[in-house]
Order: sequence, then structure tokens, then C-alpha cells
Amino acid sequence: MPQRHTRVPIILTADEDGGFVVESPTMPGCISQGDTVEEALENIRDVIDGWVRVQRDHGHPTAFEQTDEFRWLDVMV
Repeated sequence: MPQRHTRVPIILTADEDGGFVVESPTMPGCISQGDTVEEALENIRDVIDGWVRVQRDHGHPTAFEQTDEFRWLDVMV
């Protein structure tokens, strides 16, 4: 099956104990970590690649619809 480029939303969070946790809210189970931002991003790419392969191997669609909209809200604190 031909591959295509797509943009995947991720959430990158600094861990209290050091390092970073990264997950994709649109791909269930896609979560990883790394000591640096770069390492965390590289690791989540590997996880997403594996997720897509498993979906294809089981005949499930690999496309996903973006149902959430991420925005920033400015508030006074």
C-alpha cells in the first residue's frame, strides 16, 4: 500500500522526573518518552509507524479524522 504524508497531532509534556512524554490523542495507545524533546519525537515516530503497520495488518483503516480542535485560550490569572 502506498504511503502518504500526513500530519499527526501530538501532546508533548515535560515529565516531573525529567525527560518528556509524548502521545497522539488521535491514535489510541500511541505514547512514548525520551530524555530530550528530540528523542521523544523520534520515539513517537517509531510508535506511530508500528501502529499504522498493525492497523494495516489487521485490515483496519489507517486514516483518522481529526475530531478535536486544539486551541490556546488566553486568560487572566
